[in-house]
Amino acid sequence: MKKKVLVIDSTLRDGSHAISHQFTREHVASYAKAAEIAKTQILIVGHGNGLGASSLHLGFSLLSDTEYLKYAKKELHRTKLGAFLIPGFGTITDIEEAIQNGAEVLMVASHCTEATITRQHIEFSVKKGLRTFGVLMMSHMAKAEILLEEAKKMQDYGAFGVLLMDSAGTCLPDEVTEKISVLTQGLHIETGFHAHNNLGMAVANSIAAVKAGATIIDATSRGMGAGAGNCQLEVVVAVLEKMGIKTGLDLYQLMDNSENIISKIQNSPSINSITLTSGLAGVFSGFAPHAKRAAERFGLDPRDVLMELGKRKVVAGQEDKIIQIALELSRTKS
Repeated sequence: MKKKVLVIDSTLRDGSHAISHQFTREHVASYAKAAEIAKTQILIVGHGNGLGASSLHLGFSLLSDTEYLKYAKKELHRTKLGAFLIPGFGTITDIEEAIQNGAEVLMVASHCTEATITRQHIEFSVKKGLRTFGVLMMSHMAKAEILLEEAKKMQDYGAFGVLLMDSAGTCLPDEVTEKISVLTQGLHIETGFHAHNNLGMAVANSIAAVKAGATIIDATSRGMGAGAGNCQLEVVVAVLEKMGIKTGLDLYQLMDNSENIISKIQNSPSINSITLTSGLAGVFSGFAPHAKRAAERFGLDPRDVLMELGKRKVVAGQEDKIIQIALELSRTKS
């Protein structure tokens, strides 16, 4: 298989979930500088939930959106600086400010069946000259044909490519293969995949996506991310190189970045009973700490809370429902 894959580095964005969005100025600057040395093409930075998301509801970030972008941009020359946005959290004004602070790339994400809410943001971003990607989150919750319909909307809005996000880390390779194949065959733009590792399948799923035609993979150094973490950047790049697929990245430098920078911020994420249950339940990895607190409050097993969240198809942004559901479970239990 002779092809080239664009590997987007989201360590300074999705990775922030693992430390409650507390990246410091020094973290951002040192990692951005190292990513540049590793020949990273695109580095996404900011609050884990994107522009405008720092809040009591989602968690306050230590740095503002402006600070994230400015500190990273100062260290980047060839590497393009990117931001992430979920409509409802981020606004057009946030995009304008990101551009003023050096952003050249924007990823605009929605729940996998709600691509219509991204139209304004994608069209504006494209008009302003940003390399713009659409992202369909919680992609396990929709069939391949529905995902294609939603991806076509993002394509029509002008997106350069569309990525499926396995937000819950619940997909298996066969499902990834089917869905990416349908998108690849049905779109005339690039397709990609963003994996989480709750079932230990992040690298395998990313490789399945590439085999099915994806040309974009989103990953993080050391797998840093919410719950059991993301697809581990240096590992997936090593596997791709072993397969003869070019990424243009300096693998040794990626390893060094993981060992010398990220390991000092967070140890490698691991799969535990909570993150594993999150993957089985098909719920957003970021729900784990909320579910644990709710379970402690009402004397429940957090795994039961997560499984119930999955049954009710609760998605990111509905964190307020976790307490309500835990309360209902406690009443049933008593």
